[in-house]
Amino acid sequence: MFYKIKIHILIVLSLFFVLYPTLCSFAGEQEKPLEYKYKTGIYYTVQKGDTLWDLSNKFLDSPWVWPDLWKENNYIHNPHRIYPGQRISFYVQEDPVYVKKTNHVGKKPLEKKEPYYLYSKIDSIGFIKKKSVMPHGSIFNVKEGKEMISHGDLVYIKQMVPMEIGSKYTVYRTIKIKKETRSSEKFQHYLTGVVEITQKQPDVVLAKVVKSFRAIETEDLLIPYKERSPQIILKETRKRIDGKIILSEENESIMGEGSIAFIDKGNKDCVRPGQKFSIYYQEKKKLDKKTNKADLLPPVDLGTLLVLHTENSTATVLVTQSEKDIYPGAKICSLLP
Repeated sequence: MFYKIKIHILIVLSLFFVLYPTLCSFAGEQEKPLEYKYKTGIYYTVQKGDTLWDLSNKFLDSPWVWPDLWKENNYIHNPHRIYPGQRISFYVQEDPVYVKKTNHVGKKPLEKKEPYYLYSKIDSIGFIKKKSVMPHGSIFNVKEGKEMISHGDLVYIKQMVPMEIGSKYTVYRTIKIKKETRSSEKFQHYLTGVVEITQKQPDVVLAKVVKSFRAIETEDLLIPYKERSPQIILKETRKRIDGKIILSEENESIMGEGSIAFIDKGNKDCVRPGQKFSIYYQEKKKLDKKTNKADLLPPVDLGTLLVLHTENSTATVLVTQSEKDIYPGAKICSLLP
């Protein structure tokens, strides 16, 4: 009996020494922060007591669709066990963003977070104003005489406001809005990239293109760069807001899912980033000769949009879903809870 026990002990010890390097390596890998791949979409950070059943009921209007929610979040191994700090996605688009998972052990409890839409291209979206913003400088030449200015190129800038080495500026150009849009707002600000000042002289500075959203051109203007968060916290709209789409950012005649556009409602109309709107089309019935009235037909749903940025009288929006082609001038109304 004692002999058999000794044999078992020797076997266990032998396995330990053989597997020890592998175990150490595995443990070392576990200590590294895990990386998950997140895409543009709507996310929710799990809180204590949450279940897929409850979250499906809250955000998808039915608890019975929890299997679909589990399928979309395939990193969850057991659907009956979700933990505070995990991120649940409800809607995604093909636009990868990488977010590191941090270890919260020994830190303060996680603060409650609201669902948000992750839009990684937030720095590239423009806006509409009645008057064009005052530029701090303009590009007048590119080093080595390149025809196309893009990421990594060096450009010469004429200062209108003193600039400092290391400071960053958003590159843009203004486009006067056509009269047929019937908008009181006159100038579209079209963002093309970001530059960083590298050298400075009395009247001329040299800058490097650190981000290129679109083709940058000489005579493009500069305003101080302000980093914007890609996390758009979703907000409910408490009152009905009616408006229309002015035009698309790229001046497209037809818009669809993923298009950036501008609407004729903004801060003064209580429009805020994170609010959702319905896009619809509605026709009138034929004129009734007796009453001289024309009633409206039921609205036709064209899609939905999400507010990304607001100005006083306008907002920049993303078309998150489209059932049919969407045209400038399409009607919109806020989605109420």
